[in-house]
Amino acid sequence: MKPNPDKIDDAVLDLLHLTSFREHTNELPRAWKGHDWDALGRLHAKGFISDPVGKAKSVALSEAGERRAGELFEQLFCD
Repeated sequence: MKPNPDKIDDAVLDLLHLTSFREHTNELPRAWKGHDWDALGRLHAKGFISDPVGKAKSVALSEAGERRAGELFEQLFCD
């Protein structure tokens, strides 16, 4: 069986959303980048998170990433 990278990306994005935080109310949410690097790279290429490569220990979810993560949360975790 071959894993579906898009489904993996959805799961990682939702985990980023679940563990996200805001330092200030007017900024985009951030999350620690302790997830699979390939998935983080694909999420960045899709425009859902900031570039994970660099010294920062967290990534920012874009507006599109925050919106998609909210949709995924509804699908995966809500009745």
